[in-house]
Amino acid sequence: MLPECVFTTQELPASDRFEAWTEQLGRTHAPMHLSSERAADYLGHQRVIGLGEVTVWPATFDHLVFRRTPKLVRQSDPEVFHLSLLRRGDGAASWGTQQVGYRIDDFHVNCSSRSYEISTGPDPVTIIGVEIPRTAVDLTAGRAYGVVGRRISGRSGMGALLARLLVQLTSDTSSYRPADTERLGRVVTDLVTAVFAHALDADPHLPPETHARTLVLRIKSFVGRHLGDPDLTPDKIAAAHHISRSYLYRLFQDEGLTVASYIRDQRLARARRDLTDPGLGKLPVHAVAARWGYPRPGDFTRAFRTAHGITPSELRHQVLSRTSVDATHIDVDAVRTTSPEPHAHH
Repeated sequence: MLPECVFTTQELPASDRFEAWTEQLGRTHAPMHLSSERAADYLGHQRVIGLGEVTVWPATFDHLVFRRTPKLVRQSDPEVFHLSLLRRGDGAASWGTQQVGYRIDDFHVNCSSRSYEISTGPDPVTIIGVEIPRTAVDLTAGRAYGVVGRRISGRSGMGALLARLLVQLTSDTSSYRPADTERLGRVVTDLVTAVFAHALDADPHLPPETHARTLVLRIKSFVGRHLGDPDLTPDKIAAAHHISRSYLYRLFQDEGLTVASYIRDQRLARARRDLTDPGLGKLPVHAVAARWGYPRPGDFTRAFRTAHGITPSELRHQVLSRTSVDATHIDVDAVRTTSPEPHAHH
């Protein structure tokens, strides 16, 4: 699991909540003046996930107005770019006379070195925030500043790649190891740089290694969408991305992978997820196999047993048996809870 800290105002007295939320966001991004229509009883929840020098923080919070003034910039500047992927609600930001509105799945970009005012709508918002050092973005500062204040779509193109990565990363951190933090931080940094460059039409200014890593992310996203295709081959993947098969191999070799092993591991991981989902308990094992690109059940069983040391059917039996036992315990506990205690006070 990745290192993660959780902060919620609900654990505090109502009178202390807004001040605590203000201090928390000041530590997460930079000092700001905050105000809210809900300040008297403020609700905010934030998870802070550390990825080396990058921080990712999903959060849900009540109406808020953020103001970072020139004086605050002079007093304290961590020199970071901030991105927010809006997942629920709406908002707007202004830099002097420039004002931009944001809708769901838009990215908002600001910088701690610039003053700004940001306001959310009246309803609670959910975002995925990213803090990334200005020096980590592989673009000259002058060019990178050009993306501040722009609305970047997370529904298509490079923005969609970054959005999918952030959503997947924050939805479940348990599948990652602490040693993955630096690697994931580099992936986020490279993709943020690519998103900025795309927004600025500055792709030629990117270092070659950033191009390569961004291309690998595109390819992995493509593979993820086509795992159910039994004819998903290196040739098909290379053709879809207008590169040679040998270059495709080299890209994955630089990641310590082979194309075939990556496809296999992703298929088996998705199949394992389905096999351990009680809601899919009636879906035949051969249907799970076909769903993830194994039209021949025997091939699936052999690959699965090699990877996990157990057959798909044995794994499912273990999970369903455990679920049944847990349900029985829950029923017993429920009976005990609802049974009257002999010494209960009325």
